Amino acid sequence: MDYISIFFEVGFWVATIRIATSLIFGTLGELVCERAGVLNLGIEGIMTLGAMSGWMWVYMGGGLWSAVLFVAFLGAMAGLVHSGFTVYLGLSQHVTGIALTMFASSISYFSFRMMLPDVTTPPKIDAFNNYAVPLLSDIPVVGEILFVQSPLTYLSLLMVAVVIYVMYKTPFGLAMRMVGENPIAAEAQGINVHLVRTISVMMGSSLMAIGGAFLTISAFDAFFFGMINGRGWICVALVIFASWEPKKALFGALLFAGIDAYQVRLQQVSGIDIPYQFFLMAPYVLSIIALTLLARKAVYPKALLIPFRRGERH
Repeated sequence: MDYISIFFEVGFWVATIRIATSLIFGTLGELVCERAGVLNLGIEGIMTLGAMSGWMWVYMGGGLWSAVLFVAFLGAMAGLVHSGFTVYLGLSQHVTGIALTMFASSISYFSFRMMLPDVTTPPKIDAFNNYAVPLLSDIPVVGEILFVQSPLTYLSLLMVAVVIYVMYKTPFGLAMRMVGENPIAAEAQGINVHLVRTISVMMGSSLMAIGGAFLTISAFDAFFFGMINGRGWICVALVIFASWEPKKALFGALLFAGIDAYQVRLQQVSGIDIPYQFFLMAPYVLSIIALTLLARKAVYPKALLIPFRRGERH
């Protein structure tokens, strides 16, 4: 019965939304990149860069919201580098993305050690506090779950609506989807394919960086090595799970976060002597199973991973 009662605990649902926040940012960012035809495997490194830079900005005396703007800028610059190699030079998106992850992660760890060489215990900062939305937070159960969260959690949910609006209701969103499906036809309509892809990758990378920063300036109040812990790769998987649709991406992030929150509580109520590593790997195993079942039916952007060179016809 304890296994079922977990789902009726308010704390479980609060934790689910909190865990999902960084995944929502990362998944939306990857989705924007891929809808424009560019796979960004630099996400793990960009999230690490965002986590360290956001924390360091606040630690050095900057404000929390200015830290969000700072990491968004850094994420955009990382996206510009990625698009420079993949969009304009037409290099392998896989290799470039993995190289970006290695570089961004390494420079983050190196910068941390250079700025704080004698630190053994991660210093703490004054992070975002949960904000209770007036009136709405007073709603029984639902108010406590949805409307007493971090400001960045509210921002992540807002960004879902923004991405949906931009992607399906604006000329730029139409251009983004066109260059991801048929860049030759987009070029024939006068659309600058390289520019649209570059802007899309920069926008997506900014969201990824904010997703990393959430962990250090909201969920936790410190930065430590390895804290991203594969969240970037999960976001890549969630884009496939969501069939490149923002609404489904939100659902996928919440589903994975729910499984993660459940396994933490399951360790506490389980009377069976099972190594905790089995609980930790459960969300990832279920993600692999879900991808295996859904990937074959996924309708991906037709021009994904295909470099575009002006004047060429395939």
